[in-house]
Amino acid sequence: MKTNQLFIVLLLFVLASCRENKSNEEVANKESIEKKLSDDFKFWVWTSANEKKTDSSYIQEFKKYSENGIDAVLINTNTDPKLLSRVAPLAKEAGLEVHAWIMAMNRPGDSIALQHPDWYVVSRNGKSTFDTRPYVDYYQWLCPTREDSRNHVLNLVEGLAKVEGVSSVHLDYIRFPDIFLPIGLLPKYDLEQEEELPQFDFCYCEVCVSEFEKIHHKNPLEFENPALDMEWKQFRLNKIKAVVDDAYEIAHSNDKELTAAVFPYPEMADHMVRQRWDKWKIDAVLPMIYHNFYNEEIDWIGFATKQGMKDLSLGNTQLHTGVFVPAMDASELGKAIQLAKENGAKGISFFDGNALTEEHLKMIKEAQHK
Repeated sequence: MKTNQLFIVLLLFVLASCRENKSNEEVANKESIEKKLSDDFKFWVWTSANEKKTDSSYIQEFKKYSENGIDAVLINTNTDPKLLSRVAPLAKEAGLEVHAWIMAMNRPGDSIALQHPDWYVVSRNGKSTFDTRPYVDYYQWLCPTREDSRNHVLNLVEGLAKVEGVSSVHLDYIRFPDIFLPIGLLPKYDLEQEEELPQFDFCYCEVCVSEFEKIHHKNPLEFENPALDMEWKQFRLNKIKAVVDDAYEIAHSNDKELTAAVFPYPEMADHMVRQRWDKWKIDAVLPMIYHNFYNEEIDWIGFATKQGMKDLSLGNTQLHTGVFVPAMDASELGKAIQLAKENGAKGISFFDGNALTEEHLKMIKEAQHK
């Protein structure tokens, strides 16, 4: 009898120990998962390269990023695969992911495109960005509908996608010229934009007008108010989407991903630049949530991030919040990182590397370990 009682006591002790071990294991697993989720938050930086800069300068720059918590670098080589092939290994040696940053539809000074004046978008008042540029001199936009101009952009994407060691091709200016500027920039250009103005409304080239008319049996040049015609707006949204979707196939056929810098959230991007990025075939978007451009406070970074995440909720596209470093001190940058995390972003990107001060870098490094 005493033996049976002793056996029962021992059995209860073993069961209690097992429950305690299981409980400890569950806690450990939960902490491991939480740490993994925290570690998955990626820190990016946009930067530029040029062939005159020495390898030692690049090594120093990339080391600065990696030692202060940056995970990935988006490099603008002015669409030069040779320069990218030289610089990418230096970044990878520093422990950084490399992404090939390309100005897509806006191609200022493109030596090939400049030989074809008909490739450029045309405004409602008949002006081509080949020689009449809206807002700034570097706005030279190619038409996404013309076969030759869109294929030129896609060929540039393919050239970058073939570079060894690159993680993604990163599309910038993958849209039409701004129909509306961010409100904070209007005083700089002495502008008022309360409606869609003809000099900022593109593309009315003969190819776009003819193709649209063939599909919808109406001519956008004859519209009393083109802004009210949803088919005409959707036509242009679809033309940008088609370029992105083709670029996605090119990138993936070369074992690369496709990423893009986009306007803050899809409804705003649709309204301002004919860009509906939640409909695209793309791996990740980095919305440029530059709060000061819109006269917004820093908490707007959280709002725009959350809105973008809602619009992407049914797909597999990741969102990494983009912020404008010169508008923030270190503590504000820390707040921006927190807002991006709290509202579901998979990471945050800083524009740009040159603007990161020692204080900014210290804050990024601290945030990496939180």
